[in-house]
Amino acid sequence: MEIKNLSRRFGGLTAVDDLSFTIATGEVFGLIGPNGSGKTTTLRTVATLLLPSSGTVSVFGRDVVKEAGAVRRLISYLPEDAGAYKNLSGLEYLQFMATFYSRDTVEREQLVDKGLELAGLGRRIQDKVSTYSKGMTRKLLLARALMIKPKLAILDEPTSGLDVENATEIRERIREFARKGTTVLLSSHNMLEVELLSDRVAIIRQGRLIALGTPTELKNRYESLNLEQVFLKAAG
Repeated sequence: MEIKNLSRRFGGLTAVDDLSFTIATGEVFGLIGPNGSGKTTTLRTVATLLLPSSGTVSVFGRDVVKEAGAVRRLISYLPEDAGAYKNLSGLEYLQFMATFYSRDTVEREQLVDKGLELAGLGRRIQDKVSTYSKGMTRKLLLARALMIKPKLAILDEPTSGLDVENATEIRERIREFARKGTTVLLSSHNMLEVELLSDRVAIIRQGRLIALGTPTELKNRYESLNLEQVFLKAAG
C-alpha cells in the first residue's frame, strides 16, 4: 500500500496534511497519534469511504478513487464503532455477511465455517447478538473482517474497551493472519498492543507524519523504554 502526499479537508479543517508512507506486503503497520490527528480519516480514505482532497492512495497497485471497486475486493475494514445486527444470531450475521463475498453456496459455507472458527464463540454463536458482551461482539466482528481472507485488513481500535483476556485473544488472531500473509493496517490507542503487533509504526500529529520506524528503532531514536514513551516525546 502506498499513500503519497495525501490531504483531506473538511471545509476549513485539514484532517490529513500531505501524508506519505508505504506498507509492504505481509507487514503489520501501526498508525498512532493523539485524538484528532487524522488516523481514522486516513483509514477511511484507504478503505474507499472518503475521497482524498489531494494526493493518492493505492492498494496493491489499485487506485482507491479510480479503482474503488477493485480495492474493495482486496480489503476488509473494521471501524472502531462497528456494530452487528442485534436481532440476528451470531451465526445468522456471519451467513448474511458471507453472501456479499461469495459466488455460490459452497463458497459461502466455507466463509461461514472460517468465521465460526475465528469467532470462537462455541454454542453462543446461536444466540442473538443483543445478548453478547462487548468482547463477544468484537470477536464476531473481527471474524467477519478476517473470514474473507483479505489481502489488506484495516483495523481501527480492534480491542477497544476489552479486558485483558479478550484483547489477548483478538491480538493472537491478528498475528495468525499476518503470519499467513495478510497485510494489516492497525490503529490503536493501546501503545503496548501496537508495539507487540507492529513491524513498523508511523506517528502522526495534526495530520502530518512526525516519526516512522520499527518499534525498536523508535525506542532507540527517542531514548525510550517503550512505545508509550516514544509517543509522548514525539507527539508532545
